[in-house]
Amino acid sequence: MLSRIAESLFWIGRYLERAEDTTRIVEVHLQLLLDDPTVDQDDAALNLLAVMGAPEGETADTNEVFRVLCYDPLSACSVAAALGGAREAARRARETVSIEMWEAINTTWNSVKGGRLQRMRPASAFRLVRERCAVISGTADQTMSHDEGWHFLTLGRSLERVDMTARLISNAHVTGGQSAWSNVLRGCGAHHAFVRTYGGVTTDKDAAEFLLLDRLFPRSVVHNLAAAEAALADLDFAGGRRVGFDDEARRLLGTARAALEYRAPGRILEDLPHRMTDLQRICNQVSETVTQRYFSGATAATWSGGI
Repeated sequence: MLSRIAESLFWIGRYLERAEDTTRIVEVHLQLLLDDPTVDQDDAALNLLAVMGAPEGETADTNEVFRVLCYDPLSACSVAAALGGAREAARRARETVSIEMWEAINTTWNSVKGGRLQRMRPASAFRLVRERCAVISGTADQTMSHDEGWHFLTLGRSLERVDMTARLISNAHVTGGQSAWSNVLRGCGAHHAFVRTYGGVTTDKDAAEFLLLDRLFPRSVVHNLAAAEAALADLDFAGGRRVGFDDEARRLLGTARAALEYRAPGRILEDLPHRMTDLQRICNQVSETVTQRYFSGATAATWSGGI
């Protein structure tokens, strides 16, 4: 596969996941402000922008959060910029992306361009983005051959989901509040699955354990680390080795997964923001390693998103 095509598919997965997860994170932020009137809105906005890797400022409010993270196409960490990036990446890979998938991506971009997202109510705008991203993912699943291109798409999506779930958990832990973890579970679409697994009472430890360690929930950190490892294993044309791993990206992912899975259960909440920041750094290192190995010679995608 051409490195240009492989890189485009990798970034389609990342951009779409970032757009969807950013709406989830902002919605959790808004719900927290509604549920807990004791939370300082300006401090919460500053914390959220810092977690998302946005340029730091002395002050921030909810309107600034919307602009930087949702509506401004010139903001590298916004939903609008991510959807635009996904469309551009799909355009570069038109010979590989199915017609149905291209139409789904292009329709999504047309529905938000020109400030259309900003003119909608936030709840409606967020729901639109999530639904359109789900349509694109489902269309890709059903219309693309599950070959090397599919593995690059899956790899990008899994890496971005690990990164964004880590940001969501960091923001909940830093902001605090009685309903913080319940809101995080709902933001990840995990509340129903969590209740079925743990029962109706939500504790910080159980919620963190579910979102970090559950092997069956598709948005958990461990599940997506394993999915990224599997995609890299399928892309390793050299085959298996009897000793160790010569693929630096797989080694990084495996080490991160083992550090989470083999941590003592009672210490799951210890130093959580620092460990989530480490996870984000590992995702960036894996992305750089994959770029060097598979995408050399391709035109680099423009990307900026903090840690």
